[in-house]
Amino acid sequence: MKPIDTIYTILSNEYPDAKSGLNYNSAFDLLIAVMLSAQCTDKRVNEITKHLFEICKAPQDYLKIGENQLQELIKSCGLYKTKSRNIIDSCRIIIEEFQGSVPGRFEDLIKLPGVGRKSANVVLIEAFGIPAIPVDTHVYRVSNRIGIVKAKNPEQTEAQLSKIFPNEIWIRMHHLLIIHGRTTCLARNPKCKNCKINIYCDFTKQ
Repeated sequence: MKPIDTIYTILSNEYPDAKSGLNYNSAFDLLIAVMLSAQCTDKRVNEITKHLFEICKAPQDYLKIGENQLQELIKSCGLYKTKSRNIIDSCRIIIEEFQGSVPGRFEDLIKLPGVGRKSANVVLIEAFGIPAIPVDTHVYRVSNRIGIVKAKNPEQTEAQLSKIFPNEIWIRMHHLLIIHGRTTCLARNPKCKNCKINIYCDFTKQ
């Protein structure tokens, strides 16, 4: 059994300012940024949205410029054609079914094209403060590599993390695992010697 409280405390002290890497002004901006972030770095997304959010501030704005112009605006982002189509379709649904506002329920968010479980949970924690543990590649890799969980996929990882940690720290833990994965527990050549929790890590003991 891992000393969960100790691991959480060490990571919290190591990354006191851990937070989302995406820039946004509203729940709707966040949704768009999250949709763009699939297979794309937060840095690149922020570069794109810096200009995009000046042009488009509401779902109606995206419908007005249309899919082709949107493609040009987000072209430096991977999968830009699919993302453009999903964004336009999602904006239409938000207008027609949710009175132009981003829904605050998981069940509604995952109905939007291009919004999966992880993306929906990110919107919930960042825009609405609803406890959840979104599992991206960093959260999945770090939590399984350390041995906090033993899961075969992101959904199992989310379920196990949700049982291990109290829901009042789910959001914080999500941010801590991401930043630890980006700075120390890298996918290739992890910096195990610099890791403050390496004595609790199954990977280090191999």
